[in-house]
Amino acid sequence: MPEPSRSTLRSWLAGPLGADVAAALDRLRTAPDVQHVAVMPDVHLAADVCVGVVVATSHLIYPQAVGSDIGCGMLAVAFDTDAGRLADPRMAAGVLAGIGRAVPPARRNRESALPQPVHVTEAPLSHPCLEAARRREGAVEFATLGSGNHFVELQADQDGRLWLMLHTGSRALGQAVRNHHLERAEGVGGALKALDARTEAGQAYLADASWARRFAHASRTAIAQEVGKVLLASLNAHACWETAIAVDHNHVALEQHEGRELWVHRKGAMRARTGEIGVLPGSMGTPSYHVEGRGESGALCSSAHGAGRLMSRSAARRHVTLKDVSQQMRGVWYDYRHADDLRDEAPSAYKDIRAVIRAQHDLVKVTRTLRPVLNYKGVR
Repeated sequence: MPEPSRSTLRSWLAGPLGADVAAALDRLRTAPDVQHVAVMPDVHLAADVCVGVVVATSHLIYPQAVGSDIGCGMLAVAFDTDAGRLADPRMAAGVLAGIGRAVPPARRNRESALPQPVHVTEAPLSHPCLEAARRREGAVEFATLGSGNHFVELQADQDGRLWLMLHTGSRALGQAVRNHHLERAEGVGGALKALDARTEAGQAYLADASWARRFAHASRTAIAQEVGKVLLASLNAHACWETAIAVDHNHVALEQHEGRELWVHRKGAMRARTGEIGVLPGSMGTPSYHVEGRGESGALCSSAHGAGRLMSRSAARRHVTLKDVSQQMRGVWYDYRHADDLRDEAPSAYKDIRAVIRAQHDLVKVTRTLRPVLNYKGVR
Protein backbone atom coordinates (compact mmCIF):
# COMPACT_ATOMS: atom_id res chain seq x y z
CA MET A 1 0.00 0.00 0.00
CA PRO A 2 1.52 3.36 -1.02
CA GLU A 3 2.50 5.89 1.61
CA PRO A 4 -0.05 8.72 1.96
CA SER A 5 1.13 11.94 0.34
CA ARG A 6 2.29 14.72 2.63
CA SER A 7 1.09 18.26 2.09
CA THR A 8 3.35 21.29 2.25
CA LEU A 9 4.14 22.25 5.83
CA ARG A 10 5.65 25.56 6.94
CA SER A 11 6.53 26.33 10.54
CA TRP A 12 7.29 29.40 12.62
CA LEU A 13 8.43 28.02 15.95
CA ALA A 14 9.41 29.58 19.27
CA GLY A 15 11.09 26.34 20.40
CA PRO A 16 11.46 22.67 19.50
CA LEU A 17 8.31 20.65 18.90
CA GLY A 18 7.42 17.93 21.35
CA ALA A 19 7.18 14.43 19.90
CA ASP A 20 3.42 14.31 20.47
CA VAL A 21 2.88 17.62 18.65
CA ALA A 22 5.14 16.56 15.76
CA ALA A 23 3.22 13.27 15.42
CA ALA A 24 -0.13 15.09 15.42
CA LEU A 25 1.09 17.47 12.69
CA ASP A 26 2.35 14.58 10.60
CA ARG A 27 -1.05 12.87 10.82
CA LEU A 28 -2.76 16.08 9.80
CA ARG A 29 -0.58 16.76 6.76
CA THR A 30 -1.31 13.27 5.37
CA ALA A 31 -5.09 13.61 5.76
CA PRO A 32 -7.19 13.57 2.57
CA ASP A 33 -7.34 16.82 0.60
CA VAL A 34 -5.03 18.71 2.98
CA GLN A 35 -3.08 20.97 0.64
CA HIS A 36 -1.03 23.07 3.05
CA VAL A 37 -0.36 23.26 6.80
CA ALA A 38 1.12 26.29 8.56
CA VAL A 39 2.30 25.95 12.15
CA MET A 40 2.30 29.01 14.38
CA PRO A 41 4.79 29.61 17.25
CA ASP A 42 2.05 29.17 19.88
CA VAL A 43 1.34 25.61 18.71
CA HIS A 44 0.45 23.10 21.41
CA LEU A 45 -1.30 19.77 21.72
CA ALA A 46 -5.09 19.55 21.66
CA ALA A 47 -7.68 16.94 20.79
CA ASP A 48 -7.41 15.70 17.17
CA VAL A 49 -5.84 18.89 15.73
CA CYS A 50 -3.27 21.04 17.57
CA VAL A 51 -4.00 24.61 18.58
CA GLY A 52 -1.88 27.08 16.62
CA VAL A 53 -2.36 25.43 13.23
CA VAL A 54 -3.69 26.61 9.85
CA VAL A 55 -4.97 24.01 7.36
CA ALA A 56 -5.95 24.57 3.73
CA THR A 57 -8.09 22.16 1.68
CA SER A 58 -9.74 22.31 -1.72
CA HIS A 59 -13.14 20.84 -0.79
CA LEU A 60 -13.08 18.86 2.45
CA ILE A 61 -14.04 20.63 5.67
CA TYR A 62 -12.50 19.44 8.95
CA PRO A 63 -14.56 20.63 11.94
CA GLN A 64 -11.78 19.44 14.27
CA ALA A 65 -9.41 21.91 12.56
CA VAL A 66 -11.72 24.70 13.74
CA GLY A 67 -12.42 23.31 17.21
CA SER A 68 -15.39 23.50 19.52
CA ASP A 69 -15.22 27.18 20.46
CA ILE A 70 -16.09 28.39 16.98
CA GLY A 71 -15.51 32.11 16.58
CA CYS A 72 -13.45 32.43 19.76
CA GLY A 73 -11.53 35.66 19.54
CA MET A 74 -10.44 39.02 20.86
CA LEU A 75 -11.83 42.52 21.15
CA ALA A 76 -9.75 45.55 22.15
CA VAL A 77 -10.86 49.17 22.61
CA ALA A 78 -9.25 52.26 24.13
CA PHE A 79 -10.74 54.57 26.77
CA ASP A 80 -10.32 58.30 27.17
CA THR A 81 -8.45 58.07 30.45
CA ASP A 82 -5.10 57.21 31.95
CA ALA A 83 -4.47 53.68 33.19
CA GLY A 84 -2.64 55.16 36.17
CA ARG A 85 -5.97 55.91 37.78
CA LEU A 86 -6.16 52.21 38.67
CA ALA A 87 -3.08 52.50 40.86
CA ASP A 88 -5.43 53.30 43.77
CA PRO A 89 -6.23 49.94 45.42
CA ARG A 90 -9.76 50.97 46.34
CA MET A 91 -10.50 52.17 42.82
CA ALA A 92 -9.06 48.97 41.32
CA ALA A 93 -11.03 46.79 43.74
CA GLY A 94 -14.25 48.59 42.85
CA VAL A 95 -13.63 48.19 39.12
CA LEU A 96 -12.73 44.50 39.50
CA ALA A 97 -15.88 43.83 41.53
CA GLY A 98 -17.97 45.77 39.03
CA ILE A 99 -16.64 43.76 36.10
CA GLY A 100 -17.34 40.54 38.02
CA ARG A 101 -20.98 41.55 38.47
CA ALA A 102 -21.40 42.78 34.89
CA VAL A 103 -19.65 39.88 33.14
CA PRO A 104 -20.34 36.58 34.93
CA PRO A 105 -18.62 33.36 33.87
CA ALA A 106 -22.12 31.95 33.26
CA ARG A 107 -25.76 32.78 33.96
CA ARG A 108 -28.37 30.55 35.48
CA ASN A 109 -31.29 32.97 35.42
CA ARG A 110 -32.84 33.69 32.03
CA GLU A 111 -34.35 36.89 33.41
CA SER A 112 -30.86 38.36 33.82
CA ALA A 113 -29.84 37.55 30.21
CA LEU A 114 -28.88 40.40 27.90
CA PRO A 115 -30.77 40.84 24.60
CA GLN A 116 -29.08 39.50 21.48
CA PRO A 117 -28.94 41.33 18.15
CA VAL A 118 -31.63 40.44 15.62
CA HIS A 119 -29.08 39.20 13.10
CA VAL A 120 -28.05 36.57 15.67
CA THR A 121 -31.48 35.50 16.92
CA GLU A 122 -33.23 35.31 13.55
CA ALA A 123 -30.62 33.51 11.43
CA PRO A 124 -31.81 29.93 10.81
CA LEU A 125 -29.74 26.96 11.96
CA SER A 126 -29.63 23.66 10.13
CA HIS A 127 -31.34 21.36 12.65
CA PRO A 128 -34.01 21.57 15.35
CA CYS A 129 -31.54 20.35 18.00
CA LEU A 130 -29.33 23.36 17.26
CA GLU A 131 -32.32 25.68 17.39
CA ALA A 132 -33.16 24.20 20.79
CA ALA A 133 -29.59 24.75 22.00
CA ARG A 134 -29.78 28.35 20.84
CA ARG A 135 -32.98 28.88 22.82
CA ARG A 136 -31.52 27.25 25.94
CA GLU A 137 -27.79 27.90 26.15
CA GLY A 138 -27.73 30.86 23.78
CA ALA A 139 -30.13 32.88 25.89
CA VAL A 140 -28.17 32.50 29.13
CA GLU A 141 -24.61 32.29 27.79
CA PHE A 142 -24.70 35.37 25.58
CA ALA A 143 -22.31 38.03 26.98
CA THR A 144 -20.85 35.64 29.55
CA LEU A 145 -17.12 35.07 29.80
CA GLY A 146 -16.71 31.39 30.53
CA SER A 147 -13.61 30.16 32.34
CA GLY A 148 -10.21 28.74 31.44
CA ASN A 149 -8.15 31.12 29.31
CA HIS A 150 -10.99 33.57 28.69
CA PHE A 151 -10.48 36.95 30.32
CA VAL A 152 -11.28 40.63 30.61
CA GLU A 153 -8.13 42.69 31.03
CA LEU A 154 -7.48 46.40 31.49
CA GLN A 155 -4.12 47.45 30.08
CA ALA A 156 -1.83 50.44 29.66
CA ASP A 157 -0.21 51.25 26.34
CA GLN A 158 3.19 52.92 25.96
CA ASP A 159 1.61 56.35 26.55
CA GLY A 160 -0.25 55.21 29.66
CA ARG A 161 -3.66 55.18 27.97
CA LEU A 162 -6.21 52.70 29.30
CA TRP A 163 -7.24 49.86 26.98
CA LEU A 164 -9.67 46.99 27.34
CA MET A 165 -8.81 43.57 25.89
CA LEU A 166 -11.16 40.61 26.19
CA HIS A 167 -11.13 37.01 25.04
CA THR A 168 -14.11 34.69 24.75
CA GLY A 169 -16.06 32.75 22.14
CA SER A 170 -19.31 31.04 21.21
CA ARG A 171 -19.54 29.16 24.51
CA ALA A 172 -21.73 26.01 24.43
CA LEU A 173 -23.23 26.96 21.07
CA GLY A 174 -20.01 26.39 19.15
CA GLN A 175 -19.57 23.04 20.84
CA ALA A 176 -23.13 22.06 19.91
CA VAL A 177 -22.49 22.97 16.26
CA ARG A 178 -19.25 20.98 16.12
CA ASN A 179 -20.66 17.92 17.85
CA HIS A 180 -23.81 17.85 15.73
CA HIS A 181 -21.88 17.96 12.46
CA LEU A 182 -19.11 15.59 13.54
CA GLU A 183 -21.80 12.95 14.02
CA ARG A 184 -22.63 13.38 10.32
CA ALA A 185 -19.05 13.62 9.07
CA GLU A 186 -17.15 10.77 7.44
CA GLY A 187 -14.08 9.23 9.04
CA VAL A 188 -10.99 9.79 6.93
CA GLY A 189 -8.37 8.04 9.04
CA GLY A 190 -7.51 7.97 12.71
CA ALA A 191 -9.84 10.22 14.68
CA LEU A 192 -10.25 12.78 11.90
CA LYS A 193 -13.61 13.33 10.23
CA ALA A 194 -14.51 15.50 7.26
CA LEU A 195 -17.47 16.95 5.40
CA ASP A 196 -17.48 17.79 1.71
CA ALA A 197 -18.16 21.49 1.09
CA ARG A 198 -19.86 20.57 -2.18
CA THR A 199 -22.58 18.63 -0.37
CA GLU A 200 -25.64 19.68 1.59
CA ALA A 201 -24.06 18.36 4.80
CA GLY A 202 -20.91 20.40 4.23
CA GLN A 203 -22.86 23.55 3.47
CA ALA A 204 -24.96 23.05 6.60
CA TYR A 205 -21.84 22.95 8.79
CA LEU A 206 -20.40 26.02 7.09
CA ALA A 207 -23.62 27.99 7.61
CA ASP A 208 -23.91 26.98 11.28
CA ALA A 209 -20.23 27.71 11.93
CA SER A 210 -20.63 31.13 10.33
CA TRP A 211 -23.57 31.79 12.66
CA ALA A 212 -21.47 30.73 15.69
CA ARG A 213 -18.81 33.27 14.65
CA ARG A 214 -21.44 36.01 14.54
CA PHE A 215 -22.81 34.95 17.94
CA ALA A 216 -19.30 35.08 19.44
CA HIS A 217 -18.56 38.51 17.95
CA ALA A 218 -21.87 39.91 19.20
CA SER A 219 -21.22 38.42 22.64
CA ARG A 220 -17.77 40.07 22.86
CA THR A 221 -19.25 43.39 21.80
CA ALA A 222 -21.92 43.15 24.49
CA ILE A 223 -19.28 42.30 27.12
CA ALA A 224 -17.19 45.31 26.10
CA GLN A 225 -20.26 47.53 26.41
CA GLU A 226 -20.94 46.16 29.90
CA VAL A 227 -17.34 46.80 30.96
CA GLY A 228 -17.69 50.25 29.47
CA LYS A 229 -20.61 50.94 31.81
CA VAL A 230 -18.47 49.90 34.78
CA LEU A 231 -15.63 52.21 33.75
CA LEU A 232 -18.02 55.07 33.10
CA ALA A 233 -19.52 54.72 36.56
CA SER A 234 -16.17 54.22 38.32
CA LEU A 235 -13.76 56.41 36.35
CA ASN A 236 -16.05 58.57 34.18
CA ALA A 237 -14.14 56.97 31.29
CA HIS A 238 -15.69 56.58 27.84
CA ALA A 239 -14.92 53.87 25.31
CA CYS A 240 -13.47 55.25 22.06
CA TRP A 241 -15.13 52.84 19.67
CA GLU A 242 -13.25 54.18 16.66
CA THR A 243 -10.16 52.42 18.11
CA ALA A 244 -11.86 49.00 18.39
CA ILE A 245 -10.07 45.95 17.02
CA ALA A 246 -12.05 42.71 16.63
CA VAL A 247 -10.58 39.40 15.48
CA ASP A 248 -11.32 35.72 15.89
CA HIS A 249 -9.03 32.71 15.70
CA ASN A 250 -11.23 29.57 15.38
CA HIS A 251 -12.91 29.53 11.98
CA VAL A 252 -13.00 28.20 8.44
CA ALA A 253 -13.41 30.43 5.40
CA LEU A 254 -13.04 30.26 1.61
CA GLU A 255 -10.02 32.39 0.71
CA GLN A 256 -7.83 33.12 -2.30
CA HIS A 257 -4.19 32.09 -1.92
CA GLU A 258 -1.75 32.27 -4.83
CA GLY A 259 -4.52 32.10 -7.39
CA ARG A 260 -6.41 29.21 -5.77
CA GLU A 261 -9.63 29.10 -3.81
CA LEU A 262 -8.98 27.17 -0.61
CA TRP A 263 -10.92 26.39 2.53
CA VAL A 264 -8.66 27.81 5.21
CA HIS A 265 -9.18 26.41 8.71
CA ARG A 266 -7.62 28.28 11.62
CA LYS A 267 -7.58 26.71 15.07
CA GLY A 268 -5.89 29.06 17.48
CA ALA A 269 -4.53 31.21 14.65
CA MET A 270 -5.43 34.74 13.58
CA ARG A 271 -5.80 35.95 10.00
CA ALA A 272 -3.02 38.42 9.18
CA ARG A 273 -3.38 39.77 5.66
CA THR A 274 -1.18 42.68 4.62
CA GLY A 275 -2.09 45.68 6.77
CA GLU A 276 -4.73 43.80 8.76
CA ILE A 277 -4.77 44.81 12.43
CA GLY A 278 -4.84 42.08 15.06
CA VAL A 279 -4.71 41.47 18.79
CA LEU A 280 -2.10 39.11 20.24
CA PRO A 281 -2.50 38.55 23.99
CA GLY A 282 0.14 37.30 26.36
CA SER A 283 -0.75 35.36 29.46
CA MET A 284 -2.18 37.15 32.47
CA GLY A 285 0.69 39.07 34.01
CA THR A 286 2.67 39.49 30.76
CA PRO A 287 2.53 42.03 27.89
CA SER A 288 0.09 41.87 25.00
CA TYR A 289 0.42 43.35 21.53
CA HIS A 290 -1.53 44.95 18.74
CA VAL A 291 -0.04 43.86 15.44
CA GLU A 292 -0.29 44.47 11.71
CA GLY A 293 -0.27 41.56 9.28
CA ARG A 294 2.44 41.15 6.66
CA GLY A 295 0.43 38.81 4.42
CA GLU A 296 2.95 35.96 4.44
CA SER A 297 1.73 33.45 1.84
CA GLY A 298 3.51 30.47 3.37
CA ALA A 299 1.52 31.03 6.55
CA LEU A 300 -1.72 31.42 4.57
CA CYS A 301 -1.75 35.05 5.79
CA SER A 302 -1.95 33.96 9.43
CA SER A 303 -0.43 34.64 12.82
CA ALA A 304 -0.27 33.13 16.28
CA HIS A 305 -3.31 33.94 18.41
CA GLY A 306 -1.47 34.34 21.72
CA ALA A 307 1.29 32.91 23.85
CA GLY A 308 0.15 29.28 23.65
CA ARG A 309 0.34 26.79 26.47
CA LEU A 310 3.69 25.55 27.70
CA MET A 311 2.16 23.15 30.24
CA SER A 312 -1.10 21.26 30.14
CA ARG A 313 -3.62 22.29 32.76
CA SER A 314 -2.96 19.18 34.81
CA ALA A 315 0.81 19.73 34.65
CA ALA A 316 0.40 23.37 35.68
CA ARG A 317 -1.67 22.38 38.68
CA ARG A 318 1.07 19.95 39.70
CA HIS A 319 3.95 22.39 39.29
CA VAL A 320 2.63 25.94 39.81
CA THR A 321 2.20 26.99 43.44
CA LEU A 322 0.19 29.78 45.04
CA LYS A 323 3.47 31.56 45.70
CA ASP A 324 4.29 31.33 41.99
CA VAL A 325 0.97 32.93 41.08
CA SER A 326 1.54 35.75 43.55
CA GLN A 327 5.06 36.43 42.27
CA GLN A 328 4.16 36.23 38.59
CA MET A 329 1.15 38.52 39.01
CA ARG A 330 3.02 41.19 40.94
CA GLY A 331 1.86 44.64 39.81
CA VAL A 332 -1.42 43.36 38.32
CA TRP A 333 -4.75 43.58 40.14
CA TYR A 334 -6.72 40.33 40.23
CA ASP A 335 -9.02 38.53 42.64
CA TYR A 336 -6.58 37.01 45.11
CA ARG A 337 -9.35 34.85 46.58
CA HIS A 338 -9.29 32.76 43.40
CA ALA A 339 -5.52 32.37 43.20
CA ASP A 340 -5.69 28.62 43.73
CA ASP A 341 -8.19 28.24 40.89
CA LEU A 342 -5.90 30.27 38.61
CA ARG A 343 -2.73 28.18 38.99
CA ASP A 344 -3.29 26.55 35.58
CA GLU A 345 -3.56 30.05 34.08
CA ALA A 346 -0.39 31.42 35.68
CA PRO A 347 2.06 33.11 33.29
CA SER A 348 4.57 30.25 33.70
CA ALA A 349 1.99 27.82 32.29
CA TYR A 350 2.31 29.66 28.96
CA LYS A 351 5.07 30.23 26.45
CA ASP A 352 7.02 33.48 26.52
CA ILE A 353 4.93 35.87 24.42
CA ARG A 354 8.08 37.79 23.46
CA ALA A 355 9.60 34.63 21.99
CA VAL A 356 6.37 34.03 20.06
CA ILE A 357 6.53 37.55 18.62
CA ARG A 358 10.18 37.11 17.62
CA ALA A 359 9.47 33.77 15.97
CA GLN A 360 6.85 35.26 13.67
CA HIS A 361 8.60 38.49 12.73
CA ASP A 362 7.81 37.88 9.06
CA LEU A 363 4.11 37.26 9.79
CA VAL A 364 3.24 40.46 11.70
CA LYS A 365 4.81 43.66 12.96
CA VAL A 366 4.06 45.08 16.42
CA THR A 367 2.21 48.40 16.42
CA ARG A 368 1.43 48.72 20.13
CA THR A 369 2.68 47.08 23.32
CA LEU A 370 0.40 46.90 26.35
CA ARG A 371 1.10 45.90 29.93
CA PRO A 372 -1.60 44.35 32.13
CA VAL A 373 -3.07 46.51 34.91
CA LEU A 374 -6.13 44.52 36.02
CA ASN A 375 -7.15 41.01 35.04
CA TYR A 376 -10.53 39.35 35.55
CA LYS A 377 -11.06 35.65 34.84
CA GLY A 378 -14.22 33.67 35.35
CA VAL A 379 -13.97 30.95 37.97
CA ARG A 380 -16.74 28.37 38.32
